[in-house]
Amino acid sequence: MIKISRSGKVSALALGLTLMAGTAFAGPRITFGPEDQGALQIDYKGQFQMTVRDTGSGSNNDDTTTNFNFRRNRLAFMGKYGDMLSLYVQTEFTEDANVGTLGVASTNQGTEFQLLDAVMRFKLNDMFHVNVGKFKYNLSRENLEACEMPLTLDRSLFIRAPYVTTRDTGVAVWGNLFNDIFQYRIDAMEGRKAVSGDTAPDSNFRYSFRAHVTLLDPEKDYGYKGTYLGQKKVLTIGGAYQFEPKVAYGDTVAQTGEKDYKAWTIDGFFEYPFEGIGTVTASAAYEDVDLDDAYKYSTNFDSGTVGLNGQKNGWYVKAGYMLPNLPLQFFGRYEKWRFAELNNIFDQKVDWYAAGANYYLRGQNLKLTFEFSHTNFDQEGVYSGIEGANLQSKDFNTFITQLQLIF
Repeated sequence: MIKISRSGKVSALALGLTLMAGTAFAGPRITFGPEDQGALQIDYKGQFQMTVRDTGSGSNNDDTTTNFNFRRNRLAFMGKYGDMLSLYVQTEFTEDANVGTLGVASTNQGTEFQLLDAVMRFKLNDMFHVNVGKFKYNLSRENLEACEMPLTLDRSLFIRAPYVTTRDTGVAVWGNLFNDIFQYRIDAMEGRKAVSGDTAPDSNFRYSFRAHVTLLDPEKDYGYKGTYLGQKKVLTIGGAYQFEPKVAYGDTVAQTGEKDYKAWTIDGFFEYPFEGIGTVTASAAYEDVDLDDAYKYSTNFDSGTVGLNGQKNGWYVKAGYMLPNLPLQFFGRYEKWRFAELNNIFDQKVDWYAAGANYYLRGQNLKLTFEFSHTNFDQEGVYSGIEGANLQSKDFNTFITQLQLIF
C-alpha cells in the first residue's frame, strides 16, 4: 500500500492548482516523485469553425465559399517539479486550411501535425525566469496573448514577424520588478533558420527586448490575455524592439545587397469591471517591420522580405463590452496596414473591420463566438509575380461561427 504524507498531499494540491491556473477545469493530472513534488497535466484545446466568405469559389472566384474546419486542434502537456522547474509541450493538428487570410487556396492544403511549443521553464525568483526551447518570441503583445483567450474571434491576422511563425526557438530571460509593476524580457532566438550563403548573406540570432508597466492589477506571467472577463482591473503599457542582422539578400541571384531586419512596437491594454454596468475592455498597438527596403534593391529581392509577413507597418484598435449579469461580450476591431508588397501589388494598403460577440458557457473553457469581418484593399486586381501567379486582391466579407472547448 502506498502512503502519501500530509506534506506530499499539500505539494500535490499546490502543483495541481498551479497547473490549473487560467482554466475553470482541467484534464487529467499525474503526480510523481518524493512527496509528489512532480505533476503532469494533459489538456485538449479545440476551436471548431464554420466559415462563409462571399468570394473565392466558382469559375471566376467570385462565388461564396463555405467551410467547416478546426482553427486549432491541440494537445498540451504541462509539467512541474518543485518550485523551480516546469515545462510546457503542445502539439497541433491542422487539416485542409484552404480558406486563408487573404484568399482561398486553389488546391487542398492537406494536413500537418507539428510540435507547436516545447519549452523548459526555470524560475529562480519572481525577478528572474529563464525559458529554453520553442515558444513565443517577445515582440507584439497581440502574439503573446493566449489564442484561446482573445477579445475578438482571434488575434490580428497581420502580426507575424518575417521568416518565423508565432513561435521561435531559443532562450528568454524575463522577470517582474517593483512589486510586479514593471516587467522586462530579453530573448535570443533562431530567427531565420540557418541556411547556406546561397540563400542568405549570414546566419545570426534574432534578439528581442520587451518591457511593460502595469498600473492596476499586475500582468506578471509570460503570456497575456485578450480579456480577463471582468475578474481583474488592468492598465498595461508596453513596447518592444527586435532585430536580426544580415537576414536577406536584396539580389538573390547576384547574392548582393545585405539587408537587416528591425521591428518595433508600442501597445496598451485596459480592462475595468464597473459594478452593475459591465466590463469595458480596450486595446491598441502600432507595429513597424523594416527589412531595409530589400524590394527596392533589385527585381531579384528575397521573397521573404515582402508579403503578409514581410516589410510592413500598421496599427489596430479593439474594444469590448461584457454585460454585468449575463456572460455575453460584444466586441469590435479595426486594423490598418501598409505592406511593401502584397499579392504582387507594391505599396498595398489593407483596412480590416470586424464585429461580433462571445457567449461564455463555461468561461473560456466552453464558449461560442460569432464574428463578421470585412477586408478592404486599397488597390484591387489580379497579378502574377514573386509571390505566385494570378493572385487576386478583391474586397471580401467573412462570417465565422466558432465553438471553443478546453478540457
